[in-house]
Amino acid sequence: MSTVTCKQLCKTFGEGELAVHALSDINIEFESGSFVCLSGPSGSGKTTLLNMIGGLDTPTSGEISVADRRVDQMNKAELANMRLRHIGFVFQAYNLIPVLTAKENVEFVMQLQGVSTSERDQRTMKILEEVGLKGMEDRRPAEMSGGQQQRVAVARAIVSSPDLVLADEPTANLDSVTAENLMELLRELNEIHGATFIISTHDKLVMSYAKRLIKMHDGKIVKDMPQ
Repeated sequence: MSTVTCKQLCKTFGEGELAVHALSDINIEFESGSFVCLSGPSGSGKTTLLNMIGGLDTPTSGEISVADRRVDQMNKAELANMRLRHIGFVFQAYNLIPVLTAKENVEFVMQLQGVSTSERDQRTMKILEEVGLKGMEDRRPAEMSGGQQQRVAVARAIVSSPDLVLADEPTANLDSVTAENLMELLRELNEIHGATFIISTHDKLVMSYAKRLIKMHDGKIVKDMPQ
């Protein structure tokens, strides 16, 4: 079963002579439970592709399906619900809420989902232990290192058991040792939870962890290799 399918996907920014073709005729499938890296230089289209899959931006043409749901045909409310119920996001800037503790940041999505307090508490403490943050649940982002903040972001992305986790340059602000620890964690969570991971990167360390490596250039897929 494919978690994600893209057919003849195109994205153009601007018009006429100023038009930039960020994605050109992308045809690709991501199998359920896979661990995939999108690589390529800045401007290659990898972040645009992630944003299309995650419903954060709309395609100019083509089709996108996530867990058998046509993302390109959804309205704003349907897109918001899909992101809430089916997709976890990890950003390079962490995007944690500064006034909330690690525990509160992780359980925030479940609050929006209407999960009961007792279940939220149980699932949050379990995932914080899985990502190596047991005992740090009451710390706010400013009291944590970059690597610890990114682990909170990963816990938040995975805690509600999404079908799909999208990570955009997740190691960009981390030193090499912390980045390696984070990638070990993501691979482990992929195996434990079975979610599909699609990670954009130009970091060779991150690429080395991929089970499948997709190279992009000028909005096109130029290589697609199992590893």
